[in-house]
Amino acid sequence: MEPILQEIYDGVLNGESKTVEAMVRVALESKLSPKEILDQGMVSAMAEVGRRFEIGEYYVPEMLISARAMQAGMAILKPQLKDANIASAGRVAVGTVKGDLHDIGKNLVAMMLEGAGFEILDLGTDVDPEKFVAAADQVDVVALSALLTTTMPNMKVTIEALKSSGRLDKVKVIIGGAPVTEAYAQQIGADGYAPDASRAVTMTKAMLGK
Repeated sequence: MEPILQEIYDGVLNGESKTVEAMVRVALESKLSPKEILDQGMVSAMAEVGRRFEIGEYYVPEMLISARAMQAGMAILKPQLKDANIASAGRVAVGTVKGDLHDIGKNLVAMMLEGAGFEILDLGTDVDPEKFVAAADQVDVVALSALLTTTMPNMKVTIEALKSSGRLDKVKVIIGGAPVTEAYAQQIGADGYAPDASRAVTMTKAMLGK
């Protein structure tokens, strides 16, 4: 790997936002392609962050600071990626369901997915089913989050809204959040359940054949 790309990779891995920002600029000035910077410097680093999380070397705080470092670099790289017409891995709408104002889990999933090369449509928190339905026309995957047992039923309501609008056969739906289980995902007709942000990335890639 090019030394500049290695520095970006290490910066993301260690959560060093300023280093990542600076080295992305240096990489662009050195005429490295935006795709190289994205794939080798950032996506591969976030994949390693996910691996370390899954084996217990990293925890949520480490994932968050790595994701923020990646986002710092992406803010500089995004215009270049658009100019170069780099295809994204897919589009994902993320949101916390109606009645639930928790956003840390949802934000982490969004950041990890972006780090894996996906375009994110962040719908925020307390999202009406109708808003998810509208978003389904623009994305490949809809990701629903809930942190309260009292708001979990709104996942089912949202999936039913997608079904009745005829959009459920056009998108994949994944769900997650502290009280959510694989059994609940199957019960309400979701395509998948991810217990954490790292596995949300793995599942989304698998669903879209990436």
